[in-house]
Formats: sequence, C-alpha cells, structure tokens
Amino acid sequence: MGRVRVGRVTFDPERIVMAGGATGANEQIIFCLADHGDAFLVPSPYYPAFDRDLGWRTGVEIVPVHCDSSTKFRITRAALEEAYEKARQSNINIKGLLITNPSNPLGISLDRDTLKSLVNFINEKNIHLVCDEIYAATLFCSPKFISIAEVIQEMDCDRDLIHIVYSLSKDMGLPGLRVGIVYSYNDAVVSCGRKMSSFGLVSSQTQFLLASMLSDDEFVEKFLAECSKRLVKRYHVFTKRHEQVGISCLKGNAGLFFWMDLRHLLQQQTFEAEMKLWRTIVNDVKLNVSPGSSFHCQEPGWFRVCFANIDDGTVDIALKRIEAFVPQSKVANTATKKN
Repeated sequence: MGRVRVGRVTFDPERIVMAGGATGANEQIIFCLADHGDAFLVPSPYYPAFDRDLGWRTGVEIVPVHCDSSTKFRITRAALEEAYEKARQSNINIKGLLITNPSNPLGISLDRDTLKSLVNFINEKNIHLVCDEIYAATLFCSPKFISIAEVIQEMDCDRDLIHIVYSLSKDMGLPGLRVGIVYSYNDAVVSCGRKMSSFGLVSSQTQFLLASMLSDDEFVEKFLAECSKRLVKRYHVFTKRHEQVGISCLKGNAGLFFWMDLRHLLQQQTFEAEMKLWRTIVNDVKLNVSPGSSFHCQEPGWFRVCFANIDDGTVDIALKRIEAFVPQSKVANTATKKN
C-alpha cells in the first residue's frame, strides 16, 4: 500500500486486519460499523456485488447516491445531501458512506477536491467513510491515484471515521488467493475486526508466499509498470476504434474496464430498451458486456466493457463484431422511429 502511494503517505502495520479478499473485508467492516437495519450511502453506478457483500448477512441496506452523465458521473455534494435527507425522512439510519476509488464500473479515479468534499460531508454528519481502493495501482494514465489516506493528512477531521479496504486481487492479479485487508484509523474497529477475522482467515502458507513476493521490490515495480503499459495500450485500441463507429466512452484512467455510451442505439430511452439492446449484443453479436442497470445506473444506455482479460486476437474479433453491429443497429433504429 505504501509503495503505491510512495512518498505521500505511510501505513501502520498494526492497523491492518486481514480478510478473505476484498469481499470479506467489505463485509467485515460493515459488521464492525453498523447494525441490522442500518444503511450505507453508496454512489451509483456501483459494483453490483455490493448488494450481496454489504447486506446479505449483515442486514444493512444500501442507499444509492445517484450520479449522472451531466457531471461525468462525479459524486456531488448535492447528490449526497439529497440521498441522505431522503433516507432520514424514511427513518433510515445512515451509518456511513462507501466509495470505490478508482471506480468499478466507471474506470475513473476521484480527484482531491471530491475526496475532501466527502470527508467534510461525513465529518459534518458524524458518519463513517469506507474507501474501497482495490484498484489503487491499476492506473494507466493521468490523473494519478489519490488515496483517502493522503487527503486526511491535509485536513482537520475525525480519523476514527475513516477506513480503507484493499486487496491484491486487481493490482497484483491474485484474485484466487483471497487476500484482503481492512485498514482502519479507529482502534475499536481494529480490535473488533481482529476478533472477527477468524471467520475469514488467510492461510499461513499464502501469507508466507506473498511476504516473499512483495519483499522483492524490483519485481513488484516492474510488474506494476508493465501492467500499466499494457492497460493503456489496450484501452486506446478499444476506445479509438469505438470512436470510429460513433461510440463514445467516459474518459477513464484506471481499472480493467471502461464505461461505454450506447444511448444513441436505444429504440427508446428506457431500461426495457437497454435490456433489449443488451440481449442483442450478447445473443446475436456474441459480445459479453454488462448493462448499466445492473450497476444501478439511473440513465439507460450505458454499458461496462472489460478489456483487460482477453488476448489480442480476441480483441480484434470483438472490435470487428461491434464495428459491424453499430451501423446495422443505427439503420434499424431509424426505420423503427419512422414507422
């Protein structure tokens, strides 16, 4: 964690609580902070499995903070206040705000001003802030990643309210080893998390292997640099060829995916039309993309595209299929609207 944020922030090993991947870490921190029936604000669009991870066993609810394309899906203070007040009016007890930085599915990292705004918000409301930073080193272009750990060094805030979730599944490509952590500035949370960690232990063998690997500074540095190099190359291949057929995407800088805008291919601006388009893409075009509604996006027509887990030959086939499909879809839409 310190290597990713080199020169800007240091971490205390005594504040780390291990867990079975980021999934286990997110559930663990929710168990520590909230009771059954409490709720967390989560900016949308958000990772669909949060509904499972944060709520299935804890009984905690998710209250979406709706972000839209007019602000390039950035989290605004107005959206936070609106979601918070609506929850309070419905007698929902908000215990905290959970964010992903960089974002899945948007593929963007949060800027310093936004992070400071979030810290001010949770400080004023006296609620917790959980930052899922599992894509912290999976960056491929500017702006650089800014951790919440860096931001709170510059602010006067209650650090007992700040918690970080991290894992090695994305940055080091090790999802199957199930290594996640909660890093909390709150002593009571660290103590509680340690007691709960018996239900999601990381094996001694796994810890020994990772300690050896992560101690090799030269390897880790080269690995992260090579990943970034390959990601930016693949990202530009996808987005440039999408632009050539009239498909725009949210400008991204992180993650293994990008946020694709197909609103102009919808027959109507509805989620029913989005699902119809998605089924066509999956069943007829034979491309596996995810509809925005599955991420609780409030605007139909957005899709997440994962671009990092396929070889170059498959990439070329996928792009040729989308290039053939888009003109046909535009013609069909024009004909439907005329009728």
